[in-house]
Amino acid sequence: MTDITASTLTIRPWQQSDSIAELTALLHRAYAGLAAMGLRFMATQQSAEVTAARIAEGQCFVALVNARICGTILFKSAAQTKGCPWYDQDGVASFAQFGVEPELQAQGLGRQLIGFVEQQALASGAHELALDTAQPAAHLVGWYGRLGYRRVGEQQWSHTNYLSVILSKKLAGP
Repeated sequence: MTDITASTLTIRPWQQSDSIAELTALLHRAYAGLAAMGLRFMATQQSAEVTAARIAEGQCFVALVNARICGTILFKSAAQTKGCPWYDQDGVASFAQFGVEPELQAQGLGRQLIGFVEQQALASGAHELALDTAQPAAHLVGWYGRLGYRRVGEQQWSHTNYLSVILSKKLAGP
């Protein structure tokens, strides 16, 4: 298992030289437990082409531990966030396509990625940062709640086999 420390962790923007195939494989690994629960998140089975298309919808960041990509998160500014009543509001940014290598989950890397995009959202002028996740994934809904995200709605997406919970967090300035 890899130790995550300030000296081993870097969060940076996605680069054209990064491998879409490797990022897609990381997402499949990160979401495998959810797939085993029968939840059809897009990231459980998306192709490399879908990964690339999703990256183009926002700003992708990757977490490197000892120079290896071990996590990812896609930030969408308020102008890029859309698709349901909460997302369509002014000032609401969002994140998606968020995953961490299974062996590094529950070590703080996910919290660091979310904290990073919360700062991106503030810098972009957003006053809320939102996401959606599967209602049946109570462990995820609870985890986001512990990070300060509150339930603001529900949405049935055409590409999932579950009802999504829309969660959002009010952002405070520096």
